[in-house]
Amino acid sequence: MSDTGDGHRQEGRDAIRGTARGRAPVPLSVLDLVTVGAGSTAHASLRTSVDIARLAESRGYHRHWVAEHHSMPGVASSSPAVILAHLAAHTSRIRLGSGGVMLPNHAPLAIAEQFGTLEALAPGRIDLGLGRAPGTDGRTAAALRGPGRLDESAEAFPRQLAELTRFLDDDFPDGHPYARVHAVPGPVQGPAGRPPLWLLGSSGFSARLAGELGLPFAYAHHFSAAGTLPALDLYRQSFRPSAVLDAPYALIGVSTLAADTEERARAQVLTGALSMLRLRSGRPGLVPTPEEAAAYAFSPLEREFVDGWLANIVHGTADEVRTGLDDLAKRTGADELMLTANAHSGAARLHSYGLVADAYGMPTEAPAAG
Repeated sequence: MSDTGDGHRQEGRDAIRGTARGRAPVPLSVLDLVTVGAGSTAHASLRTSVDIARLAESRGYHRHWVAEHHSMPGVASSSPAVILAHLAAHTSRIRLGSGGVMLPNHAPLAIAEQFGTLEALAPGRIDLGLGRAPGTDGRTAAALRGPGRLDESAEAFPRQLAELTRFLDDDFPDGHPYARVHAVPGPVQGPAGRPPLWLLGSSGFSARLAGELGLPFAYAHHFSAAGTLPALDLYRQSFRPSAVLDAPYALIGVSTLAADTEERARAQVLTGALSMLRLRSGRPGLVPTPEEAAAYAFSPLEREFVDGWLANIVHGTADEVRTGLDDLAKRTGADELMLTANAHSGAARLHSYGLVADAYGMPTEAPAAG
């Protein structure tokens, strides 16, 4: 890592590629959905996110991302830039970013300004991960985007991405309608770094586009496991070296929950599975308690869904989780694993990241003050 005098800036290859710590097969990172359990509050969940970020930083996780979701009572991450600014104030080394910002919901200039501000707050530590899905249902997407924008197809994403990139680089050509429009903070103020762009996806579209543009790619294995290998293959086959990367770099999101016993892990992941079942059934709510999940009478079709969902969660004791992650890294060839611990209990989520770090012998450092 290349540091400036303030000890915070990361440049060059390290802005994307991480370093495996301890005995981990690849760099490990955190995907935080800021889940809200029944009986808890968004305030408590956001405090847990700070605790997770500080633990992740002290234990050698490479990055901590938050994901944009809307109109979901059990997920309090509707405003990634706001959350990231808060996390930046409580950390000093770990990379922070969006996993991701759903670009079709926003004007590219607004995102360039938000993440330019984050870059100014935490120089060299910000990632800008972008998705093309709305992160919500169609009605909520219409409310987000306002009149006249809902009909914009996801196929417009490459154009939106190109516009965002030009705002970040402040390099619209002469004669362009935006040639004299500047994202501030940004290069118009003088030499400045900018967040590296990542493309996120759960299908082949973003995999191919990321490869063609020579950008890093993040695949949503945690909710679309069947497509992981085809998407990674497509990304690698499509990859063209760029000023950003000379070779492909892909991470995958992995649902992971380690606990002191297999039974405790199972009880917690079942809460997330029931929450997802309700969301997919049009009944979103707070993440249920383990007691509610254990007592729920699943229909045969619901049980089939839940069993399939649980099959893709790496969960159990720390040793069982380590074995599962090792196998997944080997099977997919992913360059980085981004772990997301979805459960009713914030304490269980925090404990899981610590247990995984222990299982891999990752370093223990004092967390940053904050």
